[in-house]
Amino acid sequence: MANNAKSTPKLHPRNKHQSGYDLKKLSSRYAGLKKHVFINDFGKETIDFSDPKAVLELNKSLLLTDYKLKHWEIAKNSLCPAIPGRADYVHYIADLLADENNGEVPKGTKINILDIGTGSSLIYPLIGAQEYEWKFVGTEIDRTSIHHAEININKNVWLKKQIDLRFQDDKNKILTGIIYPGDKFDVVMGNPPYYGSREEHWKNTTKKFDNLNKKKDALPVQNFGGHANELWYEGGEKAFISKLIYESMEFKKNINWITSLVSSKDHLKPLISILEYHKASKVEVIAMKQGQKTSRILAWKW
Repeated sequence: MANNAKSTPKLHPRNKHQSGYDLKKLSSRYAGLKKHVFINDFGKETIDFSDPKAVLELNKSLLLTDYKLKHWEIAKNSLCPAIPGRADYVHYIADLLADENNGEVPKGTKINILDIGTGSSLIYPLIGAQEYEWKFVGTEIDRTSIHHAEININKNVWLKKQIDLRFQDDKNKILTGIIYPGDKFDVVMGNPPYYGSREEHWKNTTKKFDNLNKKKDALPVQNFGGHANELWYEGGEKAFISKLIYESMEFKKNINWITSLVSSKDHLKPLISILEYHKASKVEVIAMKQGQKTSRILAWKW
């Protein structure tokens, strides 16, 4: 079994956002962002990253400008994805597939991706369909998120042939009930809930808000939003990915690669131990760095 750790110092080479945010260009093409742009103490244009409305408008402007969307909305209070980091995940998935395709990234609808917990933002399918023309199945346990995801698809007509949605009606399952006998997925991907409880999430949110906001008497807010199912899961990230590993064993004939984002490096060792114990044929860890934040993709196949 191979256990390869790859480290990257910056965004993926194919990531459109390597040079940062061109706020002048973005705000000129999307008026909703303009009112949130200001000049900071260093004479540079920026936004208030502790303001959820500003963060939402920034990411919306990126999707409308760089990914050819005509419409994009998310459910109220749902998770607002940071586009550069989400795009990185998609590009590294492409590299995994290229390794099995003579170094060439496979494009087109012959590639099928399963996105676990796609959310109302539908972010991974939107990026993957635009960048590589892949087909996606997005899964959700939240009816409201499914509804808004459907609106995003219907208002961007070209996505109707690229993205299907499936509702997971058993909140105790991840793949079971979602994968059908005749399904063949090249990759499973997902961004698991990180926190183990509402209390743990709120404690972290308060600390992050205090670091971002200079007004210490301001009430803390989650600058990227998020519904309960997006943010916490009993046992947290490690428990969710462990469950994904065990369920994926039941679908060896349906799936090539299974992957997941892993926020905490402390979770990698126990997760890899599970994979090794159950004799995964291949395991890879890909480290991604965006600014001061480092995250990882854990990838395995049976």
